[in-house]
Amino acid sequence: MRGTWLMLAAAVVLGGCHDETAPRDLNPPAAPRGFRSVTGDNTVYLSWLANTESDVAGYYLYQAPCASGSSCPYTRIGSVSGRGNTTFTVTGLTNGVTTYYAIAAYDFAGNESDLSYEDVFDTPRPEGFGAHLSDYLTSPALAGWDLSAAHVRAWDDATTDIFYGYNGSVFQMFVPDYQTDIQDAGYATSLDAVDFAPSAGWSPTGSVELITGHCYIVWTRDNHYAKFRVTQFVPQGSNPPVVEFDWAYQVAAGNPELRARPVVEGASARRPIHWIR
Repeated sequence: MRGTWLMLAAAVVLGGCHDETAPRDLNPPAAPRGFRSVTGDNTVYLSWLANTESDVAGYYLYQAPCASGSSCPYTRIGSVSGRGNTTFTVTGLTNGVTTYYAIAAYDFAGNESDLSYEDVFDTPRPEGFGAHLSDYLTSPALAGWDLSAAHVRAWDDATTDIFYGYNGSVFQMFVPDYQTDIQDAGYATSLDAVDFAPSAGWSPTGSVELITGHCYIVWTRDNHYAKFRVTQFVPQGSNPPVVEFDWAYQVAAGNPELRARPVVEGASARRPIHWIR
């Protein structure tokens, strides 16, 4: 009888322990929202909004060479720990090659969310810092900039995309022909503050006033996107100041992030120079 009571007591204890065992968490977090990219030089900067679930442990980042589908699966390229850590930098990319990205959240139980729903892709491009141009009236051979070669040209060279001039009161950047466009994108603290090419707003005169700290967008005659940011004007004695700027050039023509450039027959004639007074 004593043995029977001991067996019954053990069964009750074991049964009680079994009943108190918490069920395994099988609920994945929601897919992250607000996923976006910023283009860099051989680099893409990814960011997103933090998930609101308290049990989110971090995020997995994925990459694919084309849009999602069974023939083009995403491959995990990294992870970020912590619910509030919402940035990731992808390095070692090839400029001019478009790559697609996605993100998933994971929780402490190991559950992983669906991939993000945003269609995020990016095409890295070269950039440079501290380029200089001289006034085209006093130093014509040092006034033009070839965006594709990242090289100083004569202001009237056939490969020049933009050239600089100073009329004694206004600093300006010009484009040389009617198939090249330019516009002022406003003040920004860095070159990366501008990461898209608008579809309108181009200067009707083919010129812009240069202001320190402003970013500018260029749409070249051969359908490439570029941007530059004026950093300073450097005095040159009796000659007009030299303009110093940072730049970036998208090597992928017809990049899907940009509006396609229409072909207009006979529209490549040089622009007249219009000074801002």
